[in-house]
This record gives sequence, C-alpha cells and structure tokens, in this order.
Amino acid sequence: MFKKILIANRGEIACRVIKTARRMGIATVAVYSAADADALHVRMADEAVRIGPAPSAESYLVADRIVAACKETGAEAVHPGYGFLSENAGFCEALAAAKIVFVGPDPMAIGAMGDKIESKKLAKAADVNAVPGHLEPLKDAAQAVKVAREIGYPVMLKASAGGGGKGMRIARDDSEAEEGFASASNEARSSFGDDRVFAEKFIEEPRHIEIQVLADKHGNTIYLGERECSIQRRHQKVIEEAPSPFIDARTRKAMGEQAVALAKAVDYCSAGTVEFIVDAKRNFYFLEMNTRLQVEHPVTEAITGLDLVELMIRVAAGEKLPISQSDVRLEGWAIEARVYAEDPLRGFLPSIGRLVRYRPPAEDGHIRIDTGVAEGGEISMFYDPMIAKAIAYGQDRAGAIVRMRHVLDTFEIKGVRHNIPFLAALMAHPRFAEGRLTTNFIAEEYPDGFQGGAADARTRHRLVLVAAALHRTIEERDRHIAGRRPRLRDLAERVVRLEGENHPVVVLPMPGGYEIDIGGAPHSVLGDWRIGTPLFDGIVDGDHMVVQVDADGAGFRLTHGGVSLQALVLTPRAAELAGLMPEKLPPDTSKFMLSPMPGLLVSLAVEEGQPVSAGDALAVVEAMKMENILRAERDGLVAKRHAEPGDSLAVDQKILEFE
Repeated sequence: MFKKILIANRGEIACRVIKTARRMGIATVAVYSAADADALHVRMADEAVRIGPAPSAESYLVADRIVAACKETGAEAVHPGYGFLSENAGFCEALAAAKIVFVGPDPMAIGAMGDKIESKKLAKAADVNAVPGHLEPLKDAAQAVKVAREIGYPVMLKASAGGGGKGMRIARDDSEAEEGFASASNEARSSFGDDRVFAEKFIEEPRHIEIQVLADKHGNTIYLGERECSIQRRHQKVIEEAPSPFIDARTRKAMGEQAVALAKAVDYCSAGTVEFIVDAKRNFYFLEMNTRLQVEHPVTEAITGLDLVELMIRVAAGEKLPISQSDVRLEGWAIEARVYAEDPLRGFLPSIGRLVRYRPPAEDGHIRIDTGVAEGGEISMFYDPMIAKAIAYGQDRAGAIVRMRHVLDTFEIKGVRHNIPFLAALMAHPRFAEGRLTTNFIAEEYPDGFQGGAADARTRHRLVLVAAALHRTIEERDRHIAGRRPRLRDLAERVVRLEGENHPVVVLPMPGGYEIDIGGAPHSVLGDWRIGTPLFDGIVDGDHMVVQVDADGAGFRLTHGGVSLQALVLTPRAAELAGLMPEKLPPDTSKFMLSPMPGLLVSLAVEEGQPVSAGDALAVVEAMKMENILRAERDGLVAKRHAEPGDSLAVDQKILEFE
C-alpha cells in the first residue's frame, strides 16, 4: 500500500479523497493555485504545494507541475478526482514515465473511453446500444448544420473532451446549430484545451441513468447498480439518486452486463461509470464512459456500503477486488443534491464572494455532507461554484426525500446566493415524488425559470406561529432589560404581518414554549430558540420544523422548504397604521441591459446608434468557464455602450443603454 498520495484536484472531491486516505493511514499532498492558498483541502492535507496562478489552465491543468509536486514531496501515487486532468491520457503517461502510480485506469482506456467519439466507436464494436450520430469532429459551423440536417433535428452538439455539462448545446434548427457549435467549441477550448465537437441525435423525453463499474488488474469486473441522474439543468446534474425509481431488475442486469462488457473491451481497471440514455420503454443507449470517479458516487456508496475511493486506491496498489458480482447488495435509497453558489431567481447565474456564514447540517448515519469550503472562504470566479453535496439516506425513496428536505432546511449559507430554495422546491414537487423524471423535468416544470418556492396554506400558517413565538421571545427579553414588568395583555395581543397579510394572534407562555391562539383555535410552538440564533429548530403543532431566521428590518425573514417570507409582528394599532403606508417601488431599469452576473465581457455585437430587434444576441459574458449570451428583450436603438470587451463586470452593472 502507498505511504503517500497526491490529490491532483481541489474543492470537495480533494477533501473527500483526503478523508479516505487518512482513514487508510496514507499521508496526503494537496496542490493549490494562487486562488486556493487558504482553501479547505490545503488545510486538511498533510502537505501542500503551490502549482500556479488562479486560472486552471495555468495550474490544475498543467501536468508537469503536478509531476514536479510529486517528486518534491515523494508522493508515490496520484488520485485525480474528477474534472481537470482526471481523463487526460497524456497526464497518465507522464506519471508513468516518472514511476508514479495513477489511481485510475491506464492511458489506453482513458484515451479510448475518455474521448466521447472514440468511445462510441468502441461501444458499437462491442455491440453496446448506441445513440445515432456523426462520430467525427465537426470542422466548422457549416458542417455542423449539414450533419444536423442528416441526423435530423433536434441534435446534441457535444465537446469530445467535455464533461460536467460544459461544451454542450441542443440545436433544433440551423441557426441554433451554428450558434451552438461556436459556443460549444469555445467552452471546450477554455475548459479542456480541446475544441473538438461532434453531433448526435437528441432523444426526446430521455432519462439519464448510469452504471457504476469497478475493475481490478486481475480480470475481475463488476457493476454496482445504477444511478438516476435525470434532474439536470443545462446538462448539469442537480439531483442524483440510487437506485433509479424507473429501472427494474431485468433492465438493471442488462445495462450492468453491457457496461461490464464495454469495460472489459478496453481492459478497464479502477472505478468508472457507463452512462446511458433510457427512453420511456426502458430501451437504453450508450452515451459515454467516464474513466474516473463521478461527482454523484456517494449515493452508490450509501446503498452498497462500499468506499469507492478506498477501492480505487487498493486496485491501483495491485490488490484484488474484495467482492464479486454475487456479493453486491443494494439496500435502501440515497439522494444527492448539489448545493451551488448561484442565484436561482436570476436564471441560476453564478454568485461569487465570501462565505460570511457556512454551517452545513450535522452528519450521521443517514446524512452525509461532502464539502470543499469553510466559513470565511471564497467562492471564486475561476472554478466550479459548488459549495457542497448533500446526501440523504432512507430505507425507501419516500424516507430519503423527507430526510433531504430536512437537510436542506438546516443549511446555513450567507454571503453568496445559493440554489437551496430550488433544491427544496424539487424535493417538494409532486412529480418528483412520483418518480416521473426525464432530463426535461426542469425545463417542463419551470418553463419561465424558477420564480421562487410557493408556500402552501399549511406552511404559511406555521410560519405565522413561528414568527409570533420568536417575537414574543424578543419582547420578553427587551422588557426584562428595560427593568419594567410588562402587563400580560401588552405582550399577548399581536398581529403577524406575513408578506403584507395580517394574522391577529394571542401569544401566551406554556411549558417549553408558547400557546398561540388564531381565530379562537389554540396552537403550540415548542423550542428553545435563543435570540440571534439563525435556526429555529422546534415542534410546531406537534410536528418537527426547522426554520431559518434572518433579521429583516424590524421583522424577520423566515425560510422553510425553499420558501422565504417576510414576517413583521406588530401591535394591533401599529398593524392598522402599517396598512396605510405607501409602497416603495424599485427604480426603472428597462432602458438598460445589465450584467446578470459577475464575469468577463467577452464580446459586444452592437455599436452606438445601431437598431436591434427582440431576440438579437447583443453580448457574451463569461463566468465560471461558461459563456452566456445576452439578448435584446425588445426592439430598440443602442444609445450608449457602458462597457467594452475585456471589462470585468459586477452584478447589475450597465452594459448597454437603449433609447
């Protein structure tokens, strides 16, 4: 077994590998860029080596610097995590030349299966079901249009070296094929240093289901069941679960056996994932093979009881797999939610900045949090904006969903926008609960984007009760500090103004909390919430409830189940007067095009005095390695350019002004 390994990655996956290595008694080496000098993975590792400036192309993607770090520290092996150099055959060869072990498959398998074009050719030769497509790199936008017409719209334009949803575009007509080819090529070049793009048929209403495989150097290859990864946004997975609510035992066996056959065809060794598209009749088609650990590997670990990182390390050290196919047991259900620094109310645009407060839920046998950040850390514009992965386990799918909803309520994140409200809305969605999933789920259920979670009557009622209890707690403290003994009625009668709607209440103390009367009906709120504590964790009308509590002027902003509502508790007379106050309207910004995110202005397509039509592409803003095209919302005339290509933009910074 290795005495020391280097993790050629950052963020949560680097931290996750370090945890397993530490448990195995293996020393660890972290590498970091200038932007990650104070990162969590650097603090967790036994040693750390700086490998370059902030951009990944000058640090984490420079193989020579990783090899040099290994030599400097005496690391015997490298775990690549996912992304960056994890599927780079040249990196693997460079390590081999330096007599350093790569914790993963050999260069031949990486080259064959890591390249989406070559992997499809191999899959076809191995009689693995494949999606119709053009398996040669497209030369230019004109060829992209020609090939798309031959395949038949819609088509998927996809970077050959891509991953993580980058370098992918759906085209439904010629103009989208031209535009998609350019964007996919640019993203692929900046993210992977490889701008090759190919095209394949886009299957309508598909499910994205993948098979986890595991192989050693002694000819043993097994599959560990499937993961359902259909809940995606812009081809980026959002929610994953294992097993799939759609796959039956017969289909699981057929998919697993094809995945194993493909792995054996390239003498695969290590953990890998074979991804399939599955249609409504459970016909499945090979999509790609990822020759690395997947982001969503924890759900497989939860239902199998295996540590995939440990098995990868043991296999790399030459050990045999400790289990055979007949030993694999799938027990219970696990769901993973990816928590990102992005604003779901602004089209999920990246949010960068400092984590002023970061308190993830406590882990136990049913809750796992994989994270690569810590309170006070920075979410940088240079890398993927993932904050954490939340994994919830239950005896069945319904139990896992209930536990995940509690986990999402318990996260405390301040300083950046995050997608927890959206994740909570997904967990509460009836269609998700029924398991009727496709990769179009988000587009179909949120066609106009996510506008925020909607509070049902039960949730609103309970938030009224919580607001009344919190306010009473504060009032009792204030009266005590003032040295005055309050009259009971002075504290009892209040009006909870929830999002502008008044709810008269009478609040009276009871053991462990308060009895709250609404319209003559008694209710109870029990808990030991202390003033200033950001979470209320108590019992409301007999049910456990966690509510995030933020000061909002003279009132509260209460968040539960992805719903965030403003609550103000007033005396009856103050509530009467508050209803007469005028509403302050936001300023009119309709004549400006504002940057919806912090990022780099890559290009501007218009000049001052130029007319534009609704839908015209006006600017391209790059953030988090993704290109975002900004379009005209209506017809107009460009009056002024407030920014120029190459400028760094802040959120809501003016780019164009219209007459």
